[in-house]
Amino acid sequence: MAQLDDLNAFTVIAEQGSFTKAAAVLGCSRSHLSKQLNQLEAQLGVSLIIRTTRAQRLTEQGQLLLNQCQLAFNTLDKAVSMTMEQAHQLKGNININCVGGYLGEDVIAKLIAEFIQQYPDISVNLDFSSERVDLLSGQFDLVFRMGKLPDSGLIARKLMTITNGLFASPDYLEKYGKPRSPDELVRHQCITGSINHWLFQSADTAEVSQEVVVSGGVRCKNGRVIKNMALANNGIARLPYYYCQDELKTQQLVSVFDDWKLADTPLYLIYHKDNFQAQRLKVFVDYIIKAFNSGIIEQ
Repeated sequence: MAQLDDLNAFTVIAEQGSFTKAAAVLGCSRSHLSKQLNQLEAQLGVSLIIRTTRAQRLTEQGQLLLNQCQLAFNTLDKAVSMTMEQAHQLKGNININCVGGYLGEDVIAKLIAEFIQQYPDISVNLDFSSERVDLLSGQFDLVFRMGKLPDSGLIARKLMTITNGLFASPDYLEKYGKPRSPDELVRHQCITGSINHWLFQSADTAEVSQEVVVSGGVRCKNGRVIKNMALANNGIARLPYYYCQDELKTQQLVSVFDDWKLADTPLYLIYHKDNFQAQRLKVFVDYIIKAFNSGIIEQ
Protein backbone atom coordinates (compact mmCIF):
# COMPACT_ATOMS: atom_id res chain seq x y z
CA MET A 1 0.00 0.00 0.00
CA ALA A 2 1.29 3.46 -0.91
CA GLN A 3 2.61 5.61 1.93
CA LEU A 4 0.44 8.59 2.87
CA ASP A 5 3.47 10.92 2.77
CA ASP A 6 4.26 9.86 -0.79
CA LEU A 7 0.66 10.39 -1.89
CA ASN A 8 0.64 13.82 -0.25
CA ALA A 9 3.92 14.73 -1.95
CA PHE A 10 2.56 13.66 -5.35
CA THR A 11 -0.62 15.71 -4.80
CA VAL A 12 1.29 18.87 -3.92
CA ILE A 13 3.71 18.43 -6.86
CA ALA A 14 0.77 18.03 -9.25
CA GLU A 15 -1.17 20.97 -7.80
CA GLN A 16 1.84 23.32 -7.73
CA GLY A 17 3.02 22.39 -11.21
CA SER A 18 6.69 22.18 -10.27
CA PHE A 19 9.03 20.48 -7.82
CA THR A 20 10.48 23.81 -6.72
CA LYS A 21 7.11 25.27 -5.69
CA ALA A 22 6.05 21.98 -4.06
CA ALA A 23 9.30 21.83 -2.04
CA ALA A 24 8.63 25.36 -0.76
CA VAL A 25 5.09 24.41 0.30
CA LEU A 26 6.19 21.23 2.07
CA GLY A 27 9.41 22.65 3.50
CA CYS A 28 11.73 20.03 2.04
CA SER A 29 14.23 19.67 -0.81
CA ARG A 30 13.45 19.01 -4.49
CA SER A 31 15.56 15.85 -4.34
CA HIS A 32 13.50 14.51 -1.42
CA LEU A 33 10.27 15.09 -3.37
CA SER A 34 11.76 13.42 -6.44
CA LYS A 35 12.66 10.39 -4.32
CA GLN A 36 9.13 10.21 -2.90
CA LEU A 37 7.55 10.38 -6.36
CA ASN A 38 9.90 7.71 -7.69
CA GLN A 39 8.98 5.45 -4.74
CA LEU A 40 5.29 5.93 -5.42
CA GLU A 41 5.58 5.24 -9.14
CA ALA A 42 7.68 2.14 -8.50
CA GLN A 43 5.19 0.83 -5.97
CA LEU A 44 2.19 1.42 -8.27
CA GLY A 45 4.04 0.32 -11.41
CA VAL A 46 2.86 3.34 -13.44
CA SER A 47 4.19 6.73 -14.47
CA LEU A 48 2.29 9.56 -12.80
CA ILE A 49 4.13 12.69 -13.95
CA ILE A 50 6.16 13.15 -17.12
CA ARG A 51 9.14 15.31 -16.17
CA THR A 52 11.39 17.28 -18.53
CA THR A 53 13.96 19.98 -17.80
CA ARG A 54 11.40 22.64 -18.70
CA ALA A 55 7.99 21.31 -17.72
CA GLN A 56 5.96 18.52 -16.19
CA ARG A 57 2.57 17.07 -17.00
CA LEU A 58 0.32 14.44 -15.52
CA THR A 59 -0.20 11.12 -17.22
CA GLU A 60 -3.71 9.75 -17.55
CA GLN A 61 -3.10 7.54 -14.51
CA GLY A 62 -1.60 10.54 -12.68
CA GLN A 63 -4.70 12.66 -13.28
CA LEU A 64 -6.94 9.84 -12.05
CA LEU A 65 -4.85 9.43 -8.89
CA LEU A 66 -4.76 13.19 -8.28
CA ASN A 67 -8.56 13.43 -8.43
CA GLN A 68 -8.96 10.62 -5.90
CA CYS A 69 -6.20 11.97 -3.61
CA GLN A 70 -7.80 15.42 -3.56
CA LEU A 71 -11.13 13.89 -2.56
CA ALA A 72 -9.48 11.72 0.09
CA PHE A 73 -7.37 14.52 1.61
CA ASN A 74 -10.39 16.82 1.64
CA THR A 75 -12.33 14.14 3.57
CA LEU A 76 -9.41 13.73 6.00
CA ASP A 77 -9.20 17.50 6.54
CA LYS A 78 -12.92 17.62 7.33
CA ALA A 79 -12.58 14.68 9.74
CA VAL A 80 -9.67 16.35 11.55
CA SER A 81 -11.57 19.65 11.76
CA MET A 82 -14.68 17.95 13.10
CA THR A 83 -12.61 16.03 15.67
CA MET A 84 -10.89 19.19 16.88
CA GLU A 85 -14.15 21.11 16.94
CA GLN A 86 -15.95 18.43 18.97
CA ALA A 87 -13.05 18.10 21.41
CA HIS A 88 -13.10 21.81 22.16
CA GLN A 89 -16.85 22.27 22.23
CA LEU A 90 -19.13 21.42 25.13
CA LYS A 91 -21.01 18.67 23.33
CA GLY A 92 -20.90 14.90 23.00
CA ASN A 93 -21.38 11.92 25.31
CA ILE A 94 -19.75 11.02 28.65
CA ASN A 95 -19.77 7.37 29.78
CA ILE A 96 -19.64 7.04 33.57
CA ASN A 97 -19.49 4.06 35.91
CA CYS A 98 -20.58 4.90 39.44
CA VAL A 99 -21.02 3.44 42.91
CA GLY A 100 -24.66 2.74 43.75
CA GLY A 101 -26.70 3.28 46.86
CA TYR A 102 -27.42 6.68 48.37
CA LEU A 103 -24.11 8.18 47.26
CA GLY A 104 -24.47 7.25 43.61
CA GLU A 105 -28.24 7.22 43.15
CA ASP A 106 -29.06 10.36 45.17
CA VAL A 107 -25.97 12.56 45.46
CA ILE A 108 -23.96 11.94 42.28
CA ALA A 109 -27.02 11.35 40.08
CA LYS A 110 -28.44 14.69 41.26
CA LEU A 111 -25.17 16.44 40.38
CA ILE A 112 -25.26 14.88 36.91
CA ALA A 113 -28.87 16.00 36.43
CA GLU A 114 -27.89 19.57 37.29
CA PHE A 115 -24.81 19.36 35.05
CA ILE A 116 -26.71 18.35 31.91
CA GLN A 117 -29.22 21.12 32.55
CA GLN A 118 -26.35 23.59 32.41
CA TYR A 119 -24.81 21.89 29.35
CA PRO A 120 -27.73 20.56 27.27
CA ASP A 121 -25.50 19.50 24.34
CA ILE A 122 -23.69 17.01 26.60
CA SER A 123 -25.32 13.63 27.24
CA VAL A 124 -24.39 11.19 30.01
CA ASN A 125 -24.56 7.40 30.04
CA LEU A 126 -24.63 6.50 33.75
CA ASP A 127 -23.86 2.88 34.66
CA PHE A 128 -24.26 1.43 38.17
CA SER A 129 -22.84 -2.04 37.55
CA SER A 130 -20.82 -2.92 40.65
CA GLU A 131 -18.05 -5.01 39.11
CA ARG A 132 -14.62 -3.42 38.88
CA VAL A 133 -14.31 -1.82 35.47
CA ASP A 134 -11.19 -1.24 33.40
CA LEU A 135 -10.97 2.33 32.13
CA LEU A 136 -8.11 1.39 29.86
CA SER A 137 -10.51 -0.79 27.85
CA GLY A 138 -12.23 2.39 26.69
CA GLN A 139 -15.74 1.48 27.86
CA PHE A 140 -15.96 4.37 30.35
CA ASP A 141 -14.57 7.90 30.41
CA LEU A 142 -14.93 8.36 34.18
CA VAL A 143 -15.43 6.12 37.21
CA PHE A 144 -16.55 6.97 40.74
CA ARG A 145 -14.93 4.39 43.00
CA MET A 146 -14.65 3.79 46.75
CA GLY A 147 -11.78 2.18 48.60
CA LYS A 148 -8.09 1.59 48.07
CA LEU A 149 -6.88 1.89 44.50
CA PRO A 150 -4.21 -0.18 42.74
CA ASP A 151 -1.33 1.67 41.13
CA SER A 152 -2.09 2.52 37.52
CA GLY A 153 -1.53 5.07 34.81
CA LEU A 154 -4.90 6.66 35.60
CA ILE A 155 -5.61 9.92 37.42
CA ALA A 156 -7.51 9.53 40.72
CA ARG A 157 -8.97 12.71 42.25
CA LYS A 158 -10.01 12.21 45.85
CA LEU A 159 -13.47 13.68 46.38
CA MET A 160 -14.06 12.94 50.06
CA THR A 161 -13.26 10.67 52.98
CA ILE A 162 -16.26 8.62 54.03
CA THR A 163 -16.65 8.07 57.78
CA ASN A 164 -18.07 4.63 58.49
CA GLY A 165 -19.93 3.31 61.50
CA LEU A 166 -21.45 0.10 62.84
CA PHE A 167 -25.20 0.25 63.32
CA ALA A 168 -28.09 -1.93 64.40
CA SER A 169 -31.70 -1.52 65.44
CA PRO A 170 -32.46 -1.27 69.18
CA ASP A 171 -34.72 -4.33 68.86
CA TYR A 172 -31.90 -6.46 67.42
CA LEU A 173 -29.48 -5.42 70.20
CA GLU A 174 -32.10 -6.02 72.88
CA LYS A 175 -32.74 -9.53 71.54
CA TYR A 176 -29.14 -10.62 70.88
CA GLY A 177 -27.12 -8.32 73.13
CA LYS A 178 -24.71 -5.52 72.31
CA PRO A 179 -21.15 -6.66 71.45
CA ARG A 180 -18.50 -5.11 73.68
CA SER A 181 -15.57 -5.46 71.26
CA PRO A 182 -15.05 -6.27 67.56
CA ASP A 183 -14.08 -9.90 68.19
CA GLU A 184 -17.59 -10.56 69.56
CA LEU A 185 -19.08 -9.78 66.12
CA VAL A 186 -18.37 -13.36 65.01
CA ARG A 187 -21.31 -14.41 67.20
CA HIS A 188 -23.69 -11.94 65.54
CA GLN A 189 -25.60 -11.67 62.28
CA CYS A 190 -23.66 -9.10 60.24
CA ILE A 191 -25.09 -7.60 57.07
CA THR A 192 -22.18 -7.45 54.65
CA GLY A 193 -21.56 -5.74 51.34
CA SER A 194 -18.47 -6.11 49.20
CA ILE A 195 -16.28 -6.31 52.33
CA ASN A 196 -16.54 -8.95 55.06
CA HIS A 197 -13.17 -8.13 56.68
CA TRP A 198 -13.98 -5.26 59.02
CA LEU A 199 -11.00 -3.32 60.34
CA PHE A 200 -11.39 -1.46 63.64
CA GLN A 201 -9.21 0.99 65.54
CA SER A 202 -9.45 1.83 69.18
CA ALA A 203 -11.00 5.26 69.69
CA ASP A 204 -8.52 5.89 72.51
CA THR A 205 -5.33 4.39 71.08
CA ALA A 206 -4.92 4.55 67.30
CA GLU A 207 -2.13 1.95 67.42
CA VAL A 208 -4.53 -0.73 68.69
CA SER A 209 -6.51 -2.36 65.88
CA GLN A 210 -8.59 -5.47 65.26
CA GLU A 211 -9.66 -7.08 62.00
CA VAL A 212 -12.69 -9.34 62.13
CA VAL A 213 -14.10 -11.66 59.48
CA VAL A 214 -17.88 -11.39 59.77
CA SER A 215 -20.81 -13.23 58.23
CA GLY A 216 -24.58 -13.27 58.31
CA GLY A 217 -27.77 -14.15 56.53
CA VAL A 218 -27.66 -11.22 54.09
CA ARG A 219 -24.95 -10.04 51.71
CA CYS A 220 -25.62 -7.14 49.35
CA LYS A 221 -23.51 -4.50 47.64
CA ASN A 222 -26.22 -1.82 47.82
CA GLY A 223 -25.96 0.46 50.85
CA ARG A 224 -29.62 1.38 50.78
CA VAL A 225 -30.59 -2.30 50.99
CA ILE A 226 -28.08 -2.91 53.80
CA LYS A 227 -29.62 -0.06 55.80
CA ASN A 228 -33.15 -1.38 55.27
CA MET A 229 -32.05 -4.84 56.39
CA ALA A 230 -30.68 -3.37 59.61
CA LEU A 231 -33.91 -1.43 60.15
CA ALA A 232 -35.79 -4.72 59.76
CA ASN A 233 -33.78 -6.20 62.68
CA ASN A 234 -31.73 -8.52 60.45
CA GLY A 235 -28.37 -7.76 62.04
CA ILE A 236 -25.46 -5.35 62.40
CA ALA A 237 -24.53 -3.21 59.40
CA ARG A 238 -21.37 -1.37 58.38
CA LEU A 239 -22.47 1.88 56.74
CA PRO A 240 -21.31 5.44 56.13
CA TYR A 241 -22.74 7.81 58.74
CA TYR A 242 -24.35 10.01 56.10
CA TYR A 243 -26.41 7.01 54.87
CA CYS A 244 -28.40 6.86 58.10
CA GLN A 245 -28.39 10.31 59.72
CA ASP A 246 -32.20 10.47 59.91
CA GLU A 247 -32.44 6.96 61.37
CA LEU A 248 -29.84 7.83 64.02
CA LYS A 249 -31.71 10.99 65.00
CA THR A 250 -34.95 9.04 65.42
CA GLN A 251 -33.07 6.13 67.07
CA GLN A 252 -34.35 3.62 64.56
CA LEU A 253 -30.67 2.71 64.36
CA VAL A 254 -28.04 3.13 67.04
CA SER A 255 -24.26 2.99 67.01
CA VAL A 256 -22.91 -0.36 68.20
CA PHE A 257 -19.50 0.74 69.52
CA ASP A 258 -18.32 3.80 71.42
CA ASP A 259 -14.73 2.68 71.99
CA TRP A 260 -13.99 1.36 68.50
CA LYS A 261 -14.19 2.98 65.09
CA LEU A 262 -14.09 1.59 61.58
CA ALA A 263 -11.51 2.60 59.01
CA ASP A 264 -12.55 5.45 56.73
CA THR A 265 -13.18 4.91 53.01
CA PRO A 266 -11.96 7.34 50.34
CA LEU A 267 -14.10 8.21 47.31
CA TYR A 268 -12.28 8.88 44.04
CA LEU A 269 -13.14 10.18 40.59
CA ILE A 270 -10.91 8.27 38.17
CA TYR A 271 -10.14 9.06 34.55
CA HIS A 272 -7.50 8.65 31.86
CA LYS A 273 -4.24 10.57 31.93
CA ASP A 274 -4.78 12.51 28.70
CA ASN A 275 -2.98 15.71 27.72
CA PHE A 276 -5.70 16.35 25.12
CA GLN A 277 -8.77 15.55 27.19
CA ALA A 278 -12.04 16.60 25.58
CA GLN A 279 -13.42 19.87 26.90
CA ARG A 280 -16.68 18.24 28.02
CA LEU A 281 -14.71 15.90 30.32
CA LYS A 282 -12.62 18.74 31.77
CA VAL A 283 -15.74 20.75 32.55
CA PHE A 284 -17.47 17.76 34.15
CA VAL A 285 -14.45 16.88 36.33
CA ASP A 286 -14.16 20.51 37.51
CA TYR A 287 -17.90 20.60 38.21
CA ILE A 288 -17.82 17.45 40.37
CA ILE A 289 -14.70 18.48 42.31
CA LYS A 290 -16.15 21.90 43.03
CA ALA A 291 -19.40 20.35 44.25
CA PHE A 292 -17.65 17.99 46.68
CA ASN A 293 -15.31 20.73 47.90
CA SER A 294 -18.38 22.80 48.76
CA GLY A 295 -19.44 20.11 51.26
CA ILE A 296 -22.53 18.66 49.57
CA ILE A 297 -22.46 15.79 52.09
CA GLU A 298 -22.42 16.47 55.81
CA GLN A 299 -20.86 13.70 57.88
